[in-house]
Amino acid sequence: MGRSSLFRAVFIGFLGLGCTASHAAGDSVERNAIERGKYVAIAADCAACHTLKGGKPYAGGLGITSPVGTMYASNITPSKQFGIGQYTEKQFFDAVRHGIRRDGRNLYPGMPYTSYALLTDEDIHFLYVYIMQGIAPVDEPSPETDLPFPMNLRISMAGWNLLFLSSHPYAPDASKSAQWNRGRYLAEGAAHCSTCHSPRGLLMQEKKGSALSGGFVGPWFAPNITSDRISGIGLWQHADLVRYLRSGHVGGKAQAAGSMGEAVEYSFQHLTGDDLDAIATYIQTVPGVRDASENVSRFQLGAAKSQVAAFRGTAPSEKSPGAQLFQGNCASCHLYDGQGTRDGYYPSLFHNSATGHSKPTNLIAVILNGVNRSTVSGQVYMPAFGGNPNDLNALSDAQIAALANYVLSAYGNGDPSVTADDVSVVRQGGPRPHLVAAARVGMAMAALAVAGTIALLVRRRRRHMRQR
Repeated sequence: MGRSSLFRAVFIGFLGLGCTASHAAGDSVERNAIERGKYVAIAADCAACHTLKGGKPYAGGLGITSPVGTMYASNITPSKQFGIGQYTEKQFFDAVRHGIRRDGRNLYPGMPYTSYALLTDEDIHFLYVYIMQGIAPVDEPSPETDLPFPMNLRISMAGWNLLFLSSHPYAPDASKSAQWNRGRYLAEGAAHCSTCHSPRGLLMQEKKGSALSGGFVGPWFAPNITSDRISGIGLWQHADLVRYLRSGHVGGKAQAAGSMGEAVEYSFQHLTGDDLDAIATYIQTVPGVRDASENVSRFQLGAAKSQVAAFRGTAPSEKSPGAQLFQGNCASCHLYDGQGTRDGYYPSLFHNSATGHSKPTNLIAVILNGVNRSTVSGQVYMPAFGGNPNDLNALSDAQIAALANYVLSAYGNGDPSVTADDVSVVRQGGPRPHLVAAARVGMAMAALAVAGTIALLVRRRRRHMRQR
């Protein structure tokens, strides 16, 4: 081989190595972007809503029960026909931060864009890269959300957004530590804690002055998680909160179920230890909000107790139906005196948030719906006793009320005031917000006004005809 040929071969070889190195570097950057976007998706708990149990990732279809009707999570895979595969990054940005779909229509705030608005441009970019390149497209449609009038008028959300949506990304507080700022960014942004844990106003907006002091989430009640030592979690240690976020369980305090159980399963348990520490650091500084009706922490109420001796050897009677229902349905797991198992798998029913809270909503909801939460520690399961109308083993509203009242009286807040109607409300998806009632009253008044106007016009026409 001549010198020129040798030089050419060496040059081409180096060029080839350079191209390979360039491609490798490009692939590494792309993989890094996808992984960072995946972490944002986990922190934002996207899978909890957009993935059906046992379904394809992010293909949507989950029906989210709310007091205004059922909202269905959409397919957010990169499918061009049924997903968001045709979204540009700008259109994706508008959906995440402003609640505006590609077709220009408004999203309902069941998708917590009011919290996601705090996400940085960089995190939204990485999330877009992950969804478009890291998720397999699923060419299957998800059901369309079809709320009753007037909730089906999406245009009304434009006015709601003007009133209640802040579209400014998170601005760090220079007076706080980096850990606190990271915790606040995650808790108020991606993790959207206030979406569930804050009370809602007349127009279903979050009451900012009472942030994280508790709110209804369909059939569940997301409790007060402010720093108040009575109504909130001010008695918790930093390690307790981190443990709860990672496992959904803190003995003698609380167990995650419902939406919080899903948040632990799909999101919190997968976050880094540093991020869980940051969230706990921030949450513990949230100003306390006290419920004036509470004077003892819900985590300190109740004690071991049993009424077995009162009806042992006797025929079933109306004298103690709650105790009998407890022994027949609950005692085998929570033990005859409600103390739970020693390993904590079946929790104690006293010193328990669900039984000690002044609102019995979560106790009713967990009896009706059960618990099914999976973490790295294993699966936690409690059967649902609500069943369906065709389930002969299901407990009726009256039976669940009797059972809840026994548990509250024996192990909880001592207020056995649950009625069958209370159970029915929880069974049907939770209390209806004032907005729904106001809308229906307005609709009824409008209908009456229209009917009255028509009747008046008909009467005048007939009178005019007689005069002729």
